[in-house]
Amino acid sequence: MARNPAMAKIHIAKKELAMDDDTYRAMLQAVAGVSSASALTPAGVNAVLAHLKRCGWKPKTTRAGKKPLVAVERTALIGKIEALLAEAGRPWSYADAMAQRMFGVNKTGWLQPNQLVRLITALTYDAKRHGRPTA
Repeated sequence: MARNPAMAKIHIAKKELAMDDDTYRAMLQAVAGVSSASALTPAGVNAVLAHLKRCGWKPKTTRAGKKPLVAVERTALIGKIEALLAEAGRPWSYADAMAQRMFGVNKTGWLQPNQLVRLITALTYDAKRHGRPTA
């Protein structure tokens, strides 16, 4: 695990658990044997993060994908895919998985226009099958 993102998680957890500075430093001392996060070893960072999770901190999950940035000629097709995904309550990772399964391409944003049209057709078919209106 990279040090800076892990350190940021420790400080976010401290804030979200509403730890005052004395409690925070006592926790660091008890868990990792240091009084400052800057003195943590990589193993200490992992131990502190595990302790914070046991104390009830739940790290926020990252979004399961975001709308890809594509060339102007594909923007309308990506917008249609976005609308179909939103209507179904599905993340962009769902469209990426479909692109992988249908075309062997890892990301929806890498598809050619004719492939995007076929993906829209598949999403539309899925929406009809589940009784959702299509955009």
